[in-house]
Amino acid sequence: MMISVQEAQGIILKGIKVLGPEVVKLENALGRALAEDVYSNSDIPSFDNSAMDGYAIRAEDVRGSSRQSPKALEVIGDIKAGDVPKKTVKGGQAMRIMTGAPVPRGADAVVMVEETEKPETRVQKPELVKIFKEVEKGENIRKAGEDIKRGECVFQKGARLTSAHIGLLASLGQAEVKVAKRPTVAVLATGDELIDVDEKARPGKIRSSNTYTLLGEAASCGAIPKNLGIAKDDPGELAKKIRKGLGCDILLTSGGVSVGDYDLVKDVLAGIGTDIKFWKIAMRPGKPLAFGTIKDTLVFGLPGNPVSSMVSFELFVRPAILKMLGQNDDKGEVDAVIGEDIEKKAGIRYFLRAITRWDNGNFVTNTTGPQGSGILKSMALANSLIVLPEEVEKAEKGDKVKVRFL
Repeated sequence: MMISVQEAQGIILKGIKVLGPEVVKLENALGRALAEDVYSNSDIPSFDNSAMDGYAIRAEDVRGSSRQSPKALEVIGDIKAGDVPKKTVKGGQAMRIMTGAPVPRGADAVVMVEETEKPETRVQKPELVKIFKEVEKGENIRKAGEDIKRGECVFQKGARLTSAHIGLLASLGQAEVKVAKRPTVAVLATGDELIDVDEKARPGKIRSSNTYTLLGEAASCGAIPKNLGIAKDDPGELAKKIRKGLGCDILLTSGGVSVGDYDLVKDVLAGIGTDIKFWKIAMRPGKPLAFGTIKDTLVFGLPGNPVSSMVSFELFVRPAILKMLGQNDDKGEVDAVIGEDIEKKAGIRYFLRAITRWDNGNFVTNTTGPQGSGILKSMALANSLIVLPEEVEKAEKGDKVKVRFL
């Protein structure tokens, strides 16, 4: 009996728990998921500082300044980034200031250097600077706490850390960060017809692309992939290699889950104690997909056709990995105008490889060409999947359809 895509997703995700936390150095945290909320222990920036090179002044001293009628102020010192100014700016005074330098006491604005005229010589006393533009209080000043305030929740648990996240954590002084442990994902390709990528091509043999697409997909989600190699269509060899993956959080097999005489994987999984939850899903590509558990390992028997394997990973394995990491698979679907006619079988949900782009106020989508489940090029060209639900039998050019970005 076939179940729906939604039912399958619900069964898979129901029992998954977030993996425990671990502490890693900040330089090793890229792509990891936070295991706790992060709060700021200080204001960022921690002091008022200049947004540009110029002069720190009192705004009231340059009211009415213009090119025709500049104001002249006495320059009482310089402030470089990293300095701590000791002088106070008083009426009629200014301090030369560099970008990022602390704003001195008494000053409430910075006038950019382009709106000033330096004195002919800095040895003249008093040293004067002409100001050609009036400024408002606070102008060209980055206020303390303008970016982040002390006590603010900066990132929430589950956030996947990008380089920008890491830079902000560095500015908070966090040399280490608590993240969710990465799940381990074992990948086993099956089939007498398969050879590995570095083997010489022989008649009747094909290279195992699934091994490497699935390893790559697992790594792209933040998991730790483990290559179990290739198992031939022999129950003993299959069982032996499958058992090697049972120490991992997830085991992926590809091939051998259909109804042919040599489709042995489902039976072997059951024979070594897998609690099979379902076997067929009302979808194309990817109908034959076995899912079950052995102790704490999630087991996915994915189809052998390359596209079917990748689409199945996208819909079922990726959400499982992300949930283990404490993240949500929040891609969702968007409306798009389809640029061609598509016919389909009722009762099956279709996922068509597509290129979707924004054009004149709408998403526009077209398939990448022939959609056979063995045509890996159709997936390599795609940035999205057109989703045609069970009840639809035809989508005509110009219709609105749902699209899921990859």
